[in-house]
Amino acid sequence: MERIDVFIKTRDGATVPVYATDHSSGVDLCALVDGPVVLAPMERALVPTGLFIGIPEGYEAEVRPRSGIAVKHGVTVLNTPGTIDSDYRGEVMVILINLGSEAFTINKGDRVAQMVFKRLARVEFRQVPDLTDTVRGEGGFGSTGI
Repeated sequence: MERIDVFIKTRDGATVPVYATDHSSGVDLCALVDGPVVLAPMERALVPTGLFIGIPEGYEAEVRPRSGIAVKHGVTVLNTPGTIDSDYRGEVMVILINLGSEAFTINKGDRVAQMVFKRLARVEFRQVPDLTDTVRGEGGFGSTGI
């Protein structure tokens, strides 16, 4: 497994992310809120983490939902996956939405999302008159079955 250095700066009270297990893909992001934040059903909120990170060029961080709060409470990351570019130096924030039927409370230190680091490829688009044929062709949105 490749290892990279990501520099981190924190606000007072922030939780520095760690991998929960040796084989975890992502690190948990914890809320750094002043007091309880209550998300009513269908309400969204921008949740601060108190983290500022320096990602190496050629990588990104993806902010993803945590499966536990998604399945138990219907709370997820609205713009999943949220992308953090290597040149961003602002605070890592998480856009949460409550798709559940009951209010959900976010407290300081709650694990609200996870962050995964990925290598990127820079592409060059080359305009062509036609694309090569494939078996699937233009079929999409369920064309290969359930």
